[in-house]
Amino acid sequence: MNRLIIIGAGGHGRVIADIARLNGYNDIRFLDDSDISVSGGYDVIGKVDEYGKYTDSSDFIVAIGNNKVRRSILETVQKNGANIVTLIHPSAVIAENVGIGKGSVVMSGATVNCGTVIGVGVIINTCSSVDHDCVVKDYAHISVGSHLAGTVNVGECTMIGAGATVINNVSVCEDCMIGAGAVVVKNIKEKGTYVGVPAKKVI
Repeated sequence: MNRLIIIGAGGHGRVIADIARLNGYNDIRFLDDSDISVSGGYDVIGKVDEYGKYTDSSDFIVAIGNNKVRRSILETVQKNGANIVTLIHPSAVIAENVGIGKGSVVMSGATVNCGTVIGVGVIINTCSSVDHDCVVKDYAHISVGSHLAGTVNVGECTMIGAGATVINNVSVCEDCMIGAGAVVVKNIKEKGTYVGVPAKKVI
């Protein structure tokens, strides 16, 4: 199929549309619950819950920044027959033996090194790096310019904020928010928000 339906027509969705175009999609459309009719030059053809009209004729990806909302929508549309795709920007550097799950996106300038496993519905954002033998679990988000050193484990639905760093051999549990510019130097075992250098829990 050469039609891609992107669920979510905001800025994140427009970036994904550009990646899709570079991956050869020439029929790109959005579903979004706002009242807009065009986003980034592409038509918004309906609301999110209208996806069923297109499951037989289109590929799908979910472009929602909120990890838990992205998970909910992706799981729903996939359960109901949508073909979920993975998109990788041509400028991203992906080692040969990296696994990347359905519905994930790797954006421009990102690097994912050998032995890494990326789960379902993950965002590896612009100019971020994921070094060797990391595990980034389902619906996590590695934000713009953030860095995971070797053998890092990031839990489900966790967000590593813009410019944050996680040093090697460290695990961050599920449902965490690591603030922009934070440096994680030891295992995080409790859900919450962590900021600072070194990162400490604040919520």
